[in-house]
Amino acid sequence: MFNKILIANRGEIACRVAATCRRLGVKSVAVYSDADANAKHVAACDEAVHIGEASAQQSYLRIERIIAAAKATGAQAIHPGYGFLSENEDFGRACEEAGIVFIGPPVAAIAAMGSKAAAKALMHAAAVPLVPGYHGDDQDAALLQREADSMGYPVLLKASAGGGGKGMRVVERSEDLAAALASCKREAASSFGNDRVLIEKYLTRPRHVEVQVFADQHGGAVYLFDRDCSVQRRHQKVLEEAPAPGLDDSVRRAMGEAAVAAARAVNYVGAGTVEFIMTGADFYFMEMNTRLQVEHPVTEMVTGLDLVEWQLRVASGEPLPLEQSQLTVTGHALEARIYAENPARGFLPSTGTLKHLRMPEGVEFSIGEAGERASVRIDSGVREGDTITPFYDPMIAKLIVHGATRDEALARMRRALEECEIVGPHTNVEFLHRLVTCEPFAGADLDTGLIERHHDALFAAQKKPLREALALACAALIAREGGVGLGASPWQALAHWRLNGGFAQTFAWRDTESDTALSTAFTHDGGAQTLACAGEEERYTWWRGERENEYGATIGNNRVTGHVFIDGDVFHVFCLGVAMSFEWQNLLAHAADAEHGEGRLTAPMPGKVIAVLVEPGAVVEKGAPLIVMEAMKMEHTIGAPAAGKVTEVLYAVGDQVADGAQLLMLEAE
Repeated sequence: MFNKILIANRGEIACRVAATCRRLGVKSVAVYSDADANAKHVAACDEAVHIGEASAQQSYLRIERIIAAAKATGAQAIHPGYGFLSENEDFGRACEEAGIVFIGPPVAAIAAMGSKAAAKALMHAAAVPLVPGYHGDDQDAALLQREADSMGYPVLLKASAGGGGKGMRVVERSEDLAAALASCKREAASSFGNDRVLIEKYLTRPRHVEVQVFADQHGGAVYLFDRDCSVQRRHQKVLEEAPAPGLDDSVRRAMGEAAVAAARAVNYVGAGTVEFIMTGADFYFMEMNTRLQVEHPVTEMVTGLDLVEWQLRVASGEPLPLEQSQLTVTGHALEARIYAENPARGFLPSTGTLKHLRMPEGVEFSIGEAGERASVRIDSGVREGDTITPFYDPMIAKLIVHGATRDEALARMRRALEECEIVGPHTNVEFLHRLVTCEPFAGADLDTGLIERHHDALFAAQKKPLREALALACAALIAREGGVGLGASPWQALAHWRLNGGFAQTFAWRDTESDTALSTAFTHDGGAQTLACAGEEERYTWWRGERENEYGATIGNNRVTGHVFIDGDVFHVFCLGVAMSFEWQNLLAHAADAEHGEGRLTAPMPGKVIAVLVEPGAVVEKGAPLIVMEAMKMEHTIGAPAAGKVTEVLYAVGDQVADGAQLLMLEAE
């Protein structure tokens, strides 16, 4: 076993690897950029080395700086995590040349699987089932058009060197192929430095099922069963579970054996994932990820194994800890990826400071000694007070649950999501809760189009406990502004204090989600208190809870408890499994404030301009593409909100723009 390793990554995966190192007594070295100087992964490791500026291109993707950091600290091996350089054959080769062990597969295996087209050819030779498609070297646009037309639509364009949903486009009609191809190639070149694409027949309502494989340097190879990753948006996984529900044992075994055959075909060593697309009982090879996957915790939860420990042992030359016959599955596990993003705005990534972060009680990273399984596990690379920046993936945490059955795991996931409290950037927590409670997912009716097919139900306005949430907000406001009923000084009290008799106070609020004006009237008359809310006046009492930010209230015959995090005059209420925010309209404090209008043709988030599609003087129709931005590894096309004439373009290709910045001026017809 190694004495010291360097972790060439950041965020939760760096913290995850460091946790296993700590358990095994292996020293760990972190690397960090300017933006990550105070990051959680830096604190999680024994040593840390600064490697560059905030952008990944100037830090986490600088091979020479990472190799230098490993040499300077005496690290014997480098764990690449996932993303960044994890599947970069040049990085693997640089490690070899420097005499440092790369905790991953041989360079030849990375190269073989790095090209989707070459990988397809290898899998065909290894008798692994393939989806019909074009994987050739000739990238002539006319040829690609003919191939797609002969294949029949819909087809899927995929970046040959791609992964993570980047450089992928579904094309429904022949006339749409040219534009989709140009966009796909542009994104592929930007993300992977290679614009080559392949075309495959797009299967309708397929499942995405993958198999975890492991191989050692002594010829041993096993599969650690399967995961279902069908619930996706933009080809990126949202929910994962293990084992994949509804598979016949014979199909599960055949898929596992095919995955091992794929690994053996490239003389694989270490952890890898073979991804299949399924229709019914038929499965087809999609690609092999030559690294640890984001969703590896669900496999750990059902097998009771630490996959990072396996990686370290295999990389240090040890044989696989177990043989295939010794591997078993216990129970069911689910993983939800909690992101800083806004589902209501097309899942646009969101940035900002995590002003409040409370996760459900659970273990962090490790599954425990001797295969112990916790019912809830949280893998996170951020802490309260950290900032989600536009430079990296906006993941906040992975929430993983385990149960004896899928239904039990589902129930635990619902409860765990209800206990998540996040204030700062927009998040997908509420959307995830809708997903795990919707009938198709609960019933395991899974396919990659689930979110889009049930879009209306998943994005429908939800009825929320407005009265109860306002009752808690009022309790927190009264407590903050003088503690009516707590014996505080009347001169500091918010309420209209009188020497004799009761008082009444009306609180004006704004629901921050709907921008709706609300009003509550609190009355204190001797020993009786009432609260008028939503048109009804009822008996009202409130109290502080024992935990920080905890409040309770009774309104009428209903009793409710929850947490209220106060940010200035905004009261974030978490109760009854939902989150609501109300801004107290303190008219005296904000008398000078003016309403601000929403700008047009503005940047949806911080990013870089990668294409300007119009010039000043251009006359455009409503919806016409004007500017293309790249932010958080995604392309965002800014379209014309109305027909008109472009009078000024304010940014050029390569410019960095701030969130909300005006990009160009349009004179509407």
